[in-house]
Amino acid sequence: MKTFLDDNFLLNSKTAETLYHQFSKSLPIIDYHNHLIPEQIVNDTQFENISQVWLNGDHYKWRAMRANGVDEKYITGDASDKDKFLKWAETVPYTLRNPLYHWTHLELQRYFGIKDLLSPRTAEKIYEETAAKLATPGYSVRGLLKMMNVEVVCTTDDPIDSLNFHQQFAQEQESFKMLPAFRPDKAMNSDDVTALNAYIDQVEAVTNTSIGSFSAYLDALKARHDFFAENGCSVSDHGLEQIYAEDYTDQEIGAIFEKIRANQTLTYSENLKFKSAMLVQFAEWDHEKGWVQQYHLGALRNNNARMLRVNGPDTGWDSIGDFSQARALSKFLNRLDNEDRLTKTILYNLNPADNELIATMIGNFNDGSIKGKIQFGSAWWFLDQKDGMTKQLNALSNMGLLSRLVGMLTDSRSFLSFPRHEYFRRLVCDIFGEDVEKGELPNDIEWIGKIVGDISYHNAKEYFNF
Repeated sequence: MKTFLDDNFLLNSKTAETLYHQFSKSLPIIDYHNHLIPEQIVNDTQFENISQVWLNGDHYKWRAMRANGVDEKYITGDASDKDKFLKWAETVPYTLRNPLYHWTHLELQRYFGIKDLLSPRTAEKIYEETAAKLATPGYSVRGLLKMMNVEVVCTTDDPIDSLNFHQQFAQEQESFKMLPAFRPDKAMNSDDVTALNAYIDQVEAVTNTSIGSFSAYLDALKARHDFFAENGCSVSDHGLEQIYAEDYTDQEIGAIFEKIRANQTLTYSENLKFKSAMLVQFAEWDHEKGWVQQYHLGALRNNNARMLRVNGPDTGWDSIGDFSQARALSKFLNRLDNEDRLTKTILYNLNPADNELIATMIGNFNDGSIKGKIQFGSAWWFLDQKDGMTKQLNALSNMGLLSRLVGMLTDSRSFLSFPRHEYFRRLVCDIFGEDVEKGELPNDIEWIGKIVGDISYHNAKEYFNF
């Protein structure tokens, strides 16, 4: 019987152990998509306790606590940090077979050297021990990133963001880079015309322009796109239910924009046309600058209206959606490719039923100009766990080139989430190791080790313009 979370955790063969420890473990981390707060990195924030760095904003843990009958007071409410931690400690023993059980103990080990299992019995001791370490200089925000050998972090930033913290950080001589990513979801969200109008007003203020037409809106957003590029940005990102690829004319979009500025409700067709036009514009700007564009597809958000009113968005009320992805995605990518305006693209899929769909779609637009130009991104959100990662890796292996995958990302709001890269790397090594030991791959450790290292780090290093 193996020991829980030992040095060979998730590695189920000697070959897997060799691949991980010799070719993957020590490589730096390029985290090209996360939701870390730039201000905390610039200020090198020192958290007072583990609740602040571990529980705040972590809706994975919040959902588990709610399922375990924990009152909202101890999740997003006004309970003390310590009381919230104690409620999480009560929940952890009930998370067996949920990835949270692995992540919780992996993070306690990697950051704090704590091998005790978190439970009500150990909670007080762990809370005090982690608080004492978090008070030391090596456990500041930057210290935590260096501890995990992080080379690049790309935050997620709205087009109207001032990027002042990125500008400050760029002036420093630090061991890692913090770069912005252009996330224009609010700029195209015509589902809520009132909110979109308010957002357009903010774009006016930031760009010091008057926006009374669609062309003026595009000019203002293009100025922000240019501004991001001037400040080191080379990636964009979109969080969408699905790709929008309706046919439209410039005249139609101009008229739709006038309705938006008049705060008039759009028809279903007008809504789709507007979103489609915006996606094309963003994609063309990305191609113009040689950026990497990312599309996170398939989340059904804000399902619980009552709790949305209480807590707001991004607090744990989202799930996997069953949207139709193939035809619109094909049409969108084909339009860009046909006009030679398709840049490097990463597609993240949230519905495992669509894994093979995405794995085959990328092959339609990998044209030989760039290695792995169109990527099936690593398992995302609800799927970034052992089963979900394995299914994504197998689908890509069967229908594309796993060897060209640009690896893992945290997609997290927590500075303690970086062992997810380790988790991913261990699974990759286990998959290759198993195939070698079954005789399904040759016992060429140097070559397979190179492939494992590429997936872990080197592919991302080459793919992104960092």
